[in-house]
Amino acid sequence: MESDDILAGLDPEQRAVAEAVRGPVCVLAGAGTGKTRAITHRIAHAVRSGVVEAQSVLAVTFTTRAAGELRQRLRLLGTPGVQARTFHAAALRQLTYFWPRVIGGDPPKVIESKLPLLIDACRSLRRNPDRSELRDIASEIEWAKVTQVGPEDYAEAARKAGRTPPVPAEEIFRLYDAYERLRRDRHLVDFETILELTAAVMTEHQEVATQIRRQYRHFVVDEYQDVNPLQKLLLDTWLGGRDDLCVVGDPNQTIYSFTGATPRYLTGFPVEYPDATVIRLVRDYRSTPQVVSLANRLLDRARTPHKLALIAQRPDGPDPVFTEYDDEQIEAEGVARAVRGLADGGVPTREIAVLFRVNAQSEVYEQALTKAGVPYLLRGADRFFERPEVRHAVVLLRGAARSAAQDDDLAPTVHHILTGIGLTPEPPGGGKAREKWESLKALADLAEDLATAGADLPAFVAELERRAGEQHAPPVEGVTLASLHAAKGLEWDAVFLVGVTDGMMPIVYAETPDQIEEERRLLYVGVTRARAHLALSWALARSPGGRRSRKPSRFLDGLTGRSAAPGRTSSSPPPGASPSSRSSGSSGAGGRRPVAAPVSCRVCGKTLAVATEQKLGRCVTCPADYDEALLESLRTWRTAVAKEAKIPAYVVFTDVTLQAIAERAPVCEQDLLAITGIGRVKLERYGEAVFALCRAAADQTEDA
Repeated sequence: MESDDILAGLDPEQRAVAEAVRGPVCVLAGAGTGKTRAITHRIAHAVRSGVVEAQSVLAVTFTTRAAGELRQRLRLLGTPGVQARTFHAAALRQLTYFWPRVIGGDPPKVIESKLPLLIDACRSLRRNPDRSELRDIASEIEWAKVTQVGPEDYAEAARKAGRTPPVPAEEIFRLYDAYERLRRDRHLVDFETILELTAAVMTEHQEVATQIRRQYRHFVVDEYQDVNPLQKLLLDTWLGGRDDLCVVGDPNQTIYSFTGATPRYLTGFPVEYPDATVIRLVRDYRSTPQVVSLANRLLDRARTPHKLALIAQRPDGPDPVFTEYDDEQIEAEGVARAVRGLADGGVPTREIAVLFRVNAQSEVYEQALTKAGVPYLLRGADRFFERPEVRHAVVLLRGAARSAAQDDDLAPTVHHILTGIGLTPEPPGGGKAREKWESLKALADLAEDLATAGADLPAFVAELERRAGEQHAPPVEGVTLASLHAAKGLEWDAVFLVGVTDGMMPIVYAETPDQIEEERRLLYVGVTRARAHLALSWALARSPGGRRSRKPSRFLDGLTGRSAAPGRTSSSPPPGASPSSRSSGSSGAGGRRPVAAPVSCRVCGKTLAVATEQKLGRCVTCPADYDEALLESLRTWRTAVAKEAKIPAYVVFTDVTLQAIAERAPVCEQDLLAITGIGRVKLERYGEAVFALCRAAADQTEDA
């Protein structure tokens, strides 16, 4: 393929990216704008035009699947020699190669999970946390390591970052310190240590740095808005002061700040490299104008929107649907009916997704889809090639390939093998049996596709092994159930965003303005996954017959259109959607919520600007009048509730919120809702208990 042929078919902005063959280059790429196409054509054009050598390019991604996709596209463009790897894979390859030379002995073993080592650390400190608490602690350690914070500095760093650790900061310090000592003693490395050690080896051994920098002269980094400080440290070490770097990302899709990722490297790229070429990709080829319009309007209301408005390139499609249900069960049943209608109307179930904020929301949708006879798969559960039935099938296929005759027909041979382990002509009803059947059917379908292209059984097995290494699963028939975080980077013809209520979107423990805005971006990611059909829904109550006190997400204010008549959705539903649910209504004039009035200190009258002071209702320096026994009772109650629900205590109420409750001693809904940050969701969950504690404290005071 000639260099000019590589540029053919690119839009003007994509072509500008491809022609910017030397760095520094910053590509701000909106959702669905063809960023992977742009950067692969850039690399291919640079190689084919002789500006760079393929072996000198390192393209860095965040997932093995994305790296595999890059390599596949580059092969098709005639540039197979380019290295495309994740940060960790690239660093581990270098560390493993140089370790015997500069350190000596065998390289350390990589651990996939921190939990086993963290359990041993807990035992050494005579602690016995439950599984969920362990995961929260592991996440805190990961945050500390990617932000380059050691155990002894954790408490202060967490305080400055506004983090609320799942256990006291001093306890995190002890567990973090014990974890690191055990890891070093056992000659182990986790993913963060791989990056840290690679950067350290290059810094301390000039000959290593020279060899790596001689090998890799040109760098491309995808999803640059998700880079964390440790990854940036390694990238800078690889560069060694050079600037032949192309970064690609979308600040409006920054949804991993809680892990230490930061968009400031992307948004600050022109400051770091004043002579950088900055190109914006805004032509959206994925979604209909109706979906794109909603996505743009959602971000228009952001506190500090990044100006990257999308321009739809597809023909018109159906309007997004907004539907309000009485409770979560009815919502799930309504969504399942709508999914069934789309499937009956010709939309493949693999092109439909139901997305939610947290994984705990999936169960009711699993039940509803099973009842409706719709196959589904859980994204974020077992990876395809790690499923027991798939591993078993690959072992059998590998054995058959070793003894296969040249004239063996691929598709019939594979079907025969898979039939022996559970593939039947018709699928079972649902549940695990259906999931297993869909996995085997996906392997059979892939065999038929490759047989058409002339592949034999050994070639088929080789393709499976390549796909397993790149986490490139064959398409499995079934509706995808996934969290919004897990859905990033994916797309479907139809997307159902469910449970879109205040308290879930934004999540109840998102309290600071920055945390709220990240939740808005998360919803934006969900919206932009849809190509044509998009539905957003919420339920007024959790359980049938429960108190209908929930409200639709504040992010939908002004976006849902005019309120429809009771018993209807706010726009034409997709095929099969239930017409029995009520529409969302606008809130306030023009669909907007009223602007909140300034909050004044109840002691001195000064206007409060800091979130903590607004929650307390007073300046932190003004005297507080509260019942210490009530505060202690509230803390004891919070601990019990958190333990029963198996969640961190701060998810129930933060310390500042408990202090505000103790100071105001609310005894009615209006009093509790007056405390900044407490909405209808927390009122529904905890209101009666709080009122009872406050009344009991008041009674004791009167008796005294």
